[in-house]
Amino acid sequence: MTDFFKQWGEAAYTTAGFFWMALWAFALGYIISSMIQIFVTEKKMQKTMGGKETKGVLLGTFFGFISSSCSFAALASTKSLFKKGASFVSSIAFLLASTNLVIELGIIISIFLGWQFVVGEYVGGILLILLSWILIRLINPKKLIEQARKNLGDTEADEDSGSKSWKEKMKSEESWAKVSKQYGMEWKMVWKDVTVGFTIAGIVAAFVPDAWFQTLFIGSGNGNTDFSFLEILEHIIVGPVAAFITFIGSMGNIPLAALLFGKGVSFAGVMAFIFSDLVVFPILRINAKYYGWKMSLFILFLLFTALVGASLILHYGFDLLSMLPDPSQVTVQDSEYFKIDYTFFLNLAFLAVSGYLIYLGFFKRKDIMHMKEMAPKSKTLESTLKYAAFLCYFWLAGGLIVKFFV
Repeated sequence: MTDFFKQWGEAAYTTAGFFWMALWAFALGYIISSMIQIFVTEKKMQKTMGGKETKGVLLGTFFGFISSSCSFAALASTKSLFKKGASFVSSIAFLLASTNLVIELGIIISIFLGWQFVVGEYVGGILLILLSWILIRLINPKKLIEQARKNLGDTEADEDSGSKSWKEKMKSEESWAKVSKQYGMEWKMVWKDVTVGFTIAGIVAAFVPDAWFQTLFIGSGNGNTDFSFLEILEHIIVGPVAAFITFIGSMGNIPLAALLFGKGVSFAGVMAFIFSDLVVFPILRINAKYYGWKMSLFILFLLFTALVGASLILHYGFDLLSMLPDPSQVTVQDSEYFKIDYTFFLNLAFLAVSGYLIYLGFFKRKDIMHMKEMAPKSKTLESTLKYAAFLCYFWLAGGLIVKFFV
């Protein structure tokens, strides 16, 4: 029992440390994302993505890069762009870029995993888009695409985004109040996933023995970095399966990805785990609601196949260039999470900025309304996640009391 309480305290402290390490990065990423989503309208994106295929893919990738990292927001935007005339391949490029190439995800990855994984995330995101594009060209699912457009129904009227240029919007208090509303929405979309994901990472770090990882990921552990092709392929397949079971979004999964790598899982397996946020069941179900089950399953096949290919290319490409990261460089269980360093001052700064945005959008300018379309989430899943998040807070509070006062 004494060992349990000690591990409970360590698990809670590790989770709190993860939150503290990542807080400024979340705030910075979501502020940038909110600004872009207010100052660059979806209507402008859609107008430029319906032309030539190559141009559409490039623009879809760029607009995804400057968009939100939330999978549910990305799904809604992708559906809207596709419905309003963007090609299927450029819509897929937007979806992949908006969940893999976004700024905030790169910042979080750099904190927990290091620069090689940041490079892997962005290069891998481009590979996912290229491989998906090739597969779409080879398979040429014209009937599926036509049926998907029919399932979406008639195009709705565009929102009036006004005639102001982005420079004029930057000077407008009303626009910044909308940025504040969007910033609040970004946090509202991810708080449950991040809470549950970070808490699971802390529990895994404290309670799960290395032998469990060695059983799940063949050949991992004991300092092994020389994996066979079949072992790497098994890691790549098991990683998405683990993500499928947890249902946690990419931002919440990064500490767990760092733990997997620290426990000896291959670079390819960890990258596959990070890339898996679009092949989980809630995403499959939402795509089925939008486009029908046949198209949803095709998108699942498309993204999973691209994920496997991208992870393999990354692993062997990095190996060829002698860039594979060393598992010993990842130390997520650091006893000095809360020391006075750059993280401390950055957190204070972004807490102050966040406080001002909340004041502006939710107190000073209550008259400003801003609603962004979201994918239709499962009420059951959302309720489960919400109660799981509250349970996590009780777990964390109890663990911290045990660690410091018992």
